[in-house]
Amino acid sequence: MDFENLYQLYSPKIFRLCYGYFNDADKAKDITQETFITVFEHLNTLKNNTNIPGWIFRIATNKCLRQIENEKRRPAVKDYNFTKIEASETLHEDERLIRLRTCINELSEIDRLIIGLFLEDLPQEKIGEIIGISHSNVRVKIYRIKETLSKKMKAYER
Repeated sequence: MDFENLYQLYSPKIFRLCYGYFNDADKAKDITQETFITVFEHLNTLKNNTNIPGWIFRIATNKCLRQIENEKRRPAVKDYNFTKIEASETLHEDERLIRLRTCINELSEIDRLIIGLFLEDLPQEKIGEIIGISHSNVRVKIYRIKETLSKKMKAYER
């Protein structure tokens, strides 16, 4: 598969994964772009073409985690200008989806990663490969994450 087809097929999924980490569209776009720059640079060196999606998701995940680590090391000055929030972005989203995103953002980094990959319809085996845990552990973690999210969502509805 050539780079352009890979980009067309996977960039929306990678963007959603990155957005799940940061809840910031600009940052998600930047990391998606960085991911595909890396894919472009190393695509011809890839020996096993059977797991290209897993490879791309691993690159994106590593870039997100590295960005989080960098932000922890050097705390950024927050811009509390509330007028920057674009109403058009939130008005078109369902209120329940906004609540779900908020609940997902409250999860630990690893749980956000797992549920993000799961929501992108990656098989549990692939998620385990990307994260570095067993398939059965992925299955248990997904079950627990769903339970946690369900409780959090019910708490919002009260």
